[in-house]
Amino acid sequence: MPFLYYLVLRPFSLLPSWVLYRISDVMYLIIYRIVGYRRKVVRTNIQNSFPNWTKDYHLKTEREFYVHFCDLIVESIKAFTISKKELEKRFGQRNPEIFQKYFDAGQHVTVVGGHNGNWELYAVSVGLHLPHQPLALYTKLNNEFMNEKITKSRSKYGLWMKSYEEAKEIIKRVNERPVAFIFGSDQCPNIKQKPYWTTFLNQETGVQFGTEKFARDNNTPVIYGFIHKLKRGRYEIEYRLVCENPNELEIGMISERHTRMLETDINNEPSYWLWTHKRWKRKKKDFDMYREELQSVA
Repeated sequence: MPFLYYLVLRPFSLLPSWVLYRISDVMYLIIYRIVGYRRKVVRTNIQNSFPNWTKDYHLKTEREFYVHFCDLIVESIKAFTISKKELEKRFGQRNPEIFQKYFDAGQHVTVVGGHNGNWELYAVSVGLHLPHQPLALYTKLNNEFMNEKITKSRSKYGLWMKSYEEAKEIIKRVNERPVAFIFGSDQCPNIKQKPYWTTFLNQETGVQFGTEKFARDNNTPVIYGFIHKLKRGRYEIEYRLVCENPNELEIGMISERHTRMLETDINNEPSYWLWTHKRWKRKKKDFDMYREELQSVA
């Protein structure tokens, strides 16, 4: 893996952005037209999510997604060496002032979003804009070398990268700069988890409950963020308040609210969500069967 990083990824990331986008154009032809990487998954996801669309609009969204997907690959590699000046040009924050009153009150906040736009550039840039100390919850990669390189890349302008357990300890002891705890909530839950079930993009969907549980346990306001793609190589995140007092809401309402927000935004900008992800590979019956098996051997 060090060989791949030093001889391929890092030199690649040092290329000018205009060169990387020409490479992205070639990648699109290979990944989509020739190889057809996860094309069946993408096509099925889009068709099931938007059953009332015409076939032509399904294909238009599919093609636009793959163009964006290839851009996302080269932009994520560029993030290893991107300068602060270029980063500020390519990624903006529409309304970071939404955090200010909570910062002034010394309150931690929970931030939740999905895999749309370019979340890698968001991770690298978020420390430049928020009054809070940003902390992203993440699962450590199995490869130690790449885990270290990716963590270093994302953290270079102020982001902290911590596990869920580490975050729970940090919130107990941080008493100076308030922290913004950042969650990605749109991935398929692990079979061992207890997700919140709702309808999302026309399909029965299990939503990871960790965001809501963390907010309730620590009584933090919840803020949703959506990354808009303005044009090629230009992104901007928009924040919206989900709730101020989590424990005043019924169980599941926080998950329902941020899921509805994400669904609305995907409907408005469908080409830039991560359609290659097997979001619906596990059904509610799979989780029910797993629980029954656990009970039978208990």
